[in-house]
Amino acid sequence: MSDRSARAERLAELIAERELDLLLVTKLVNVRYLTGFGGTNGICVAGTGERLFFTDFRYTQRAREELDGGWELAPADRDLLPAIVAGFRGRVGFDDADLSVRQHAKLAELVAEQDGVELVPAGGLVEIVRRVKDSGELEAMSAAAALADEVYVAIRERGLVGRSEADVAAFAQAELRRRGAEPAFPPIVAAGESGAQPHAEAGEREIGAGELVTIDMGALLDGYNSDCTRTFATGEIPDEQAATYELVRAAQAAALEAVRAGAEGKGIDAVAREMIDAAGHDEHFGHGLGHGVGLEVHESPTLSTQSEDVLVENETVTVEPGVYVEGSHGVRIEDLVVVTADGHRNLSSLPKELEVVA
Repeated sequence: MSDRSARAERLAELIAERELDLLLVTKLVNVRYLTGFGGTNGICVAGTGERLFFTDFRYTQRAREELDGGWELAPADRDLLPAIVAGFRGRVGFDDADLSVRQHAKLAELVAEQDGVELVPAGGLVEIVRRVKDSGELEAMSAAAALADEVYVAIRERGLVGRSEADVAAFAQAELRRRGAEPAFPPIVAAGESGAQPHAEAGEREIGAGELVTIDMGALLDGYNSDCTRTFATGEIPDEQAATYELVRAAQAAALEAVRAGAEGKGIDAVAREMIDAAGHDEHFGHGLGHGVGLEVHESPTLSTQSEDVLVENETVTVEPGVYVEGSHGVRIEDLVVVTADGHRNLSSLPKELEVVA
């Protein structure tokens, strides 16, 4: 059984558990995950013993080449919904988290013309399957993480002092592309006081000597993302900033030790948060500890104070505590890890001792 066939089987089990007859999958990233189709107009309908993929004339040849996992190609007009709805029966789930108001209105209008069909909100079912990565996905993510690590090395070798944040970010993106990937997201390069903004935008500020610089970037390779953050020093830094760095490094190490199958996302977050709070920085760590990564940079599960997730083997999560002191400095250290039965496998190979990059 292929990986995609196994995904469809697992999804069919969830559909049955929800007492649905069919599930309409409209989100393109989920369509690609299930079918292998990478075009921009495709919808699939899944159920027990049913795997139908709909696209229009522009993509039929591509679909024949890309479809994998036992999906039957069902050509339709450019507006796919009429052909799809014509085959509906019983209780049909749809992704209420992704479908636009306009799409939902159109879908409801078409379904109203079908006898015995009920639309049921069922967002997140495919995402449940996506949480656990198969061997091919883990291989792709490992390659993406390794490629991003190479770019970090290139950044260090090129140097930081005297360059603008925007120049470093542009260099990172160019290096990712030169190596055959795309940026998973616009790289964050935040120097000095800009580092106190977790999602700072790289600007024209020139990086000076004797300050901290946080760089957050990832690679998108073969459809899968990586995500990694490192904070560097550009020379001797004040004792307060060095202490912040060591606090974050210790909190991240402790949280990594807590990652394993069966661990609660809320509990892992608490490991790092309690250390940071105890050091007097409770107001300076305002985001969750981590998130899932895969076809999207941010997906389930989450590691946060509000998380209700329990980790299972072969999920992939970031572990990224940070301390952000407004008007002064910021530190974040982030690794991407694979959850194992008794711990984790780190896809990020870069050192975490504070490095000086002039």
